[in-house]
Amino acid sequence: MTEITAAAVKSLRERTGAGMMDCKRALQEAGADEERAIDILRKSGAARAAKRAERDVAEGTVVIARDEASGAIAMVEVSSETDFVARNETFMAFAQRAAETALAHGGDGELRPGDELLDLPEEASLRAELDDLRAKIGENLRLSRFVRYEAPAGSVLGSYSHFGNQIGVLVQLEGSQEDAVSLARELAMHIAAANPAGISPDDIPEEERERERRVLEEQAIAEGKPPEIAARIVEGRMRKFFEGTALLWQPFVKDPDRKVSALLEEAGPDVKVRRFVRFAIGG
Repeated sequence: MTEITAAAVKSLRERTGAGMMDCKRALQEAGADEERAIDILRKSGAARAAKRAERDVAEGTVVIARDEASGAIAMVEVSSETDFVARNETFMAFAQRAAETALAHGGDGELRPGDELLDLPEEASLRAELDDLRAKIGENLRLSRFVRYEAPAGSVLGSYSHFGNQIGVLVQLEGSQEDAVSLARELAMHIAAANPAGISPDDIPEEERERERRVLEEQAIAEGKPPEIAARIVEGRMRKFFEGTALLWQPFVKDPDRKVSALLEEAGPDVKVRRFVRFAIGG
């Protein structure tokens, strides 16, 4: 049997990040040929990937990339099993490359599963990199989702990353005003903190609105209120519900005495939020 030196094991470990015993076994199988040993480690890592894919991925990172020339922004969520891996430099470098790939190929506005990015023929190397990263780190890693926004004339995009890249937001404003970029970022920060479900009450899914109304009606009846009083109570509580879920109705987080709608009105009569998207790890 070919003698495997500690220096050879160390060299292979530094190149692959695999465990020492895995490196030694791979070198023994490869007859001390380091390149063959790397292939063996990659194959064994791929074989274990199916089992890892069944494990839960509740941690990860959200990364945003911007094209300064066009103003387009892309955002990706890359998931891992542990927060330790989510802070790994190699993991973060992959997430950044994934965001840049989404910026180049992500379309406009549609929230899409990560596999669509990995399956692009011209981006085969991105999937290979993720597979290698799984084998190296030994966790189930996933490119979970991505989105890209373009900035047509008359609009501006804002973005914000919060809480150690655990939350990311993209927002698009329409209408002219002097400091639109600053306002878009302020609203992105607000969305990160307040987590609205839609821009206005009409954007809240009807099923969700009706479910909330039914619960409030049942509460009012249980309190023994007369029908006409109960109806007013329900309407008042629905307003509270919309203040918590509809962006324009929410108190602005940096100045709760003003609603977001007032903030936009102060910026200009034609300034409005066209769309936004919020990614949150584990949410």
